Amino acid sequence: MNLAKLAEHFGDDEKARAFLEKMRWPDGAVCPHCGVIRVAYRLEPKPNGKTHVRKGVWKCSACREQFTVTVGTIFEDSHIPLHKWLLAIHLLCASKKGMSAHQLHRMLGVTYKSAWFMAHRIRYAMKQEPLSSKLQGTVEVDETYVGGKVKGRGCYLARENKTPIVSLVERNGRARSFHFEHVTAANLRPVLREQIHESADLMTDDSGLYRGMRKGFASHHTVKHANGEYVRRREGKVIHTNTVEGFFSILKRGIFGVYHHVGRQHLHRYLTEFDFRYNSRETTDGERALLAIESVAGKRLMYKDSCVKA
Repeated sequence: MNLAKLAEHFGDDEKARAFLEKMRWPDGAVCPHCGVIRVAYRLEPKPNGKTHVRKGVWKCSACREQFTVTVGTIFEDSHIPLHKWLLAIHLLCASKKGMSAHQLHRMLGVTYKSAWFMAHRIRYAMKQEPLSSKLQGTVEVDETYVGGKVKGRGCYLARENKTPIVSLVERNGRARSFHFEHVTAANLRPVLREQIHESADLMTDDSGLYRGMRKGFASHHTVKHANGEYVRRREGKVIHTNTVEGFFSILKRGIFGVYHHVGRQHLHRYLTEFDFRYNSRETTDGERALLAIESVAGKRLMYKDSCVKA
């Protein structure tokens, strides 16, 4: 479903709520309080009009608690209309390099603060937890650095003033990115062993960060960029880090070209967003938005927590 059809079919809250109920409860309403299925009933206002009932409220026959389809999701307690949430999810999923909070603010007619928080809630929903499996096959690993520009001087500070990012990318597969305050061989090694299967072939550049990484994997091959080497063949393997560098090109275009500035305390959520879009790159924009909507449950993010680094 593209944006035009989404706006046409879910242009109001009732249609958006019915759509979300069908997505979350394909086998009948599930009580978020006790977990019982198909025993809840929808509350309707009485004919005399004396009892006010909010639209979309259900009541569980088992525990007698009331709930709506947004309870326990990123939409809970939000005063923003549900159909605007669905539009925001589609826009963020369909924009290849991201969409700024200012753009969401203008397109959806919400305040900038609301748009900013909506985007962070959506990124939180995109996070894939728990990790279903380790990366396998040929896995490329590389680091890059963002930020650190000196205002008014037109130059960049040394790397220690930038924020390091390490990405692990399967060839023809998934990407996982991590933000480090300071990346070293000591703190990188356990991450690689936790995320990459021991049968994988590891591909990196010749940075000192990756020395000694051979132990624990099937093989470890490097390319020496300092010598102008970017691709070589050995034992039938094509050795390069072009895949992960291609991922970095998309990431940096998004951070520098769309978001312009990303605070260190929020960087992990932006990485989640770019990982999510990369991992679902072979789907349509509508299918990618549905994947994000399917992940909204069990991920409540409070505003005060959105400003705290993970």
